[in-house]
Amino acid sequence: MKLEEKIAELKKRDQLAVDGGGAKRRERQHKEGKMSARERVEFLLDEGTFEETDKLRTHRCHDFGMQEQKFYGDGFITGYGRIEGRLVFVFAQDFTVFGGSLSETNALKIVKIMDLAAKMGAPVIGLNDSGGARIQEGVMSLAGYADIFLRNTLYSGVVPQISAIMGPCAGGAVYSPAITDFILMVDQTSYMFITGPDVIKTVTHEEVTKDQLGGAHTHNETSGVAHFLSRDDAECLSMVRELLSFIPSNNMEDPPRKPCTDPIDRVDAKLDTLIPEQSNMPYDMKDIITTVVDDGYFFEVHEHYARNIVVGFARLNGRSVGIVANQPAMLAGTLDINASVKGARFVRFCDCFNIPLVTFEDVPGFLPGTQQEYGGIIKHGAKLLYAFAEATVPKVTVITRKAYGGAYCVMASKHIRTDVNYAWPSAEIAVMGPEGAVDIVYKRELDAAKNGGSVEHDAAKGSGLSEREKLRQEKIEEFRDRFANPYIAADRGFLDAVIQPRETRKKLIQALEMLETKRDKNPPRKHGNIPL
Repeated sequence: MKLEEKIAELKKRDQLAVDGGGAKRRERQHKEGKMSARERVEFLLDEGTFEETDKLRTHRCHDFGMQEQKFYGDGFITGYGRIEGRLVFVFAQDFTVFGGSLSETNALKIVKIMDLAAKMGAPVIGLNDSGGARIQEGVMSLAGYADIFLRNTLYSGVVPQISAIMGPCAGGAVYSPAITDFILMVDQTSYMFITGPDVIKTVTHEEVTKDQLGGAHTHNETSGVAHFLSRDDAECLSMVRELLSFIPSNNMEDPPRKPCTDPIDRVDAKLDTLIPEQSNMPYDMKDIITTVVDDGYFFEVHEHYARNIVVGFARLNGRSVGIVANQPAMLAGTLDINASVKGARFVRFCDCFNIPLVTFEDVPGFLPGTQQEYGGIIKHGAKLLYAFAEATVPKVTVITRKAYGGAYCVMASKHIRTDVNYAWPSAEIAVMGPEGAVDIVYKRELDAAKNGGSVEHDAAKGSGLSEREKLRQEKIEEFRDRFANPYIAADRGFLDAVIQPRETRKKLIQALEMLETKRDKNPPRKHGNIPL
């Protein structure tokens, strides 16, 4: 065979691999509002940078007539390319070939690029659109999943792992994305679940649709499995690119730094009046975040889940930071089970990948109630405490208002190795709020007033005020003046400074610049035992 003929044969096989399941099946994807697997890879990566691996690989199954059905690539596209010039490894499941099902062969394709990514110190991005395990291959397909799960685990905290769910992801297939750092889902076209609606109906007699059971809204709002919700494939892939701009390629590098044109000493007088005079009035913590960070840009993570805590990425003087903040506009900013787990997961990711943590604190405590206690708020709340305490990256905290009880300790307090702790003059740092404290500390006096007191009438208001209530209000004001402020904590050195709110941006940037060369480590150990 002449060289020209050999080259022609190569081009023919390459084209068969590119064609996948054929034009009709790709057109069906388009009608469903989905890109094809190759279109997704091309959209995700910098133009012209994709280098495919194992393009001509085929499955080795000979049962159920499979030997007559072979496609080059076997339904998975794997390889490497660049995002903003940085090396990344990617795999994309092609639903037009065997429904994107996982075979022994394409599991080996994924394992190969994961091992390469770990060696090269580069992120791994999975574009999931698969019917699950290839039934015809039986245990070989299951073994392939387990091989992938192992690498997800071993390389966790070594290189970033991102999963974009862009179609079905069911059964055992869900556990690989679950171990990765971030999960993105596409509205209306993606779903994840362990067992589908038909099995659930048979076993539990519940009737539920795929979207209700495991759609993008379900996992972004209810379960918290997914971190990002996108309208279509293009927005999902753009989010992946944006996410990578905030994080390093591996655990040995610092996050990429961008030029900053926002003045580092910029002040904003509106911060001085943002906190309501009444301590039980809500405000939006995101107003503080967007006012302080570079160009007012905050890339929120887990936006739709556990909204009483806010987490996400921003930049301060061009440096990437992870932000954790209580949200007084939702459940008064209390910490509950979901918020604790959400916060802990994000803190641990930032610590894995050398991203400094900035905490904005306004927390009245942990959410009370039997549902929380029975659900294990003690154990789950301890996860956030553990995560902050274990983190060795630069940590800076700003207390804007309430910092009560155990929640004060948990939210990156000085006592768990936070490097720089600031408070606004509006901060209230105490075991509990003035009302609850007075009811405990002055219980005897209040009971005595209740038993022996009379009612004095307020002519102006036309209402009666008992001696007990009058005494209680006096004690509340006395407690608030004496304890509900930042100055006792500052006197003890638990705060490094009480700052004017308008200076928050400048103070944070100065602190982070000072901490740039921070060195800290935990005691030698195999690993800790976080309260799971």
